[in-house]
Amino acid sequence: MSIWRQPTTPQEIQARRGESVNALLDIEITEIGPDFIKGEMPIDGRHIQPFGIIHGGVSVVLAETLGSLASMLACEPGFQAVGLEVNANHLRPNPKGGRAYGLCTPVRIGRSVHVWNIELRRDDGELFCVSRLTTAIIERKKTA
Repeated sequence: MSIWRQPTTPQEIQARRGESVNALLDIEITEIGPDFIKGEMPIDGRHIQPFGIIHGGVSVVLAETLGSLASMLACEPGFQAVGLEVNANHLRPNPKGGRAYGLCTPVRIGRSVHVWNIELRRDDGELFCVSRLTTAIIERKKTA
């Protein structure tokens, strides 16, 4: 059984990214399963710090992208997710020329708060970053 209340496809997500940070960093949503979301991005000159490895902030952008998307899809229609807190532990380097692969799974999907776990892995499958995102669920404001 799916946890998603607002189902979509990776193709629909990609089509809506426009001129966002997701487009700038070439973040791609690759799979939406019944209780997980996967995404990935290359690691090139846009993503690294001066030592030739992925910048920690860029890792957090990928993690928060996956968690925020998951939270929005898990909201009941008429509600939306807003970020409360994101953290990340950078466990090992991920060098330029590789890719970053993310897996987002729920820790808790409550009525007013969601908590998501995001694991980021290198090409060799090694975990290089683990992140947690907490979102508040609020009623979507009606626009005139």
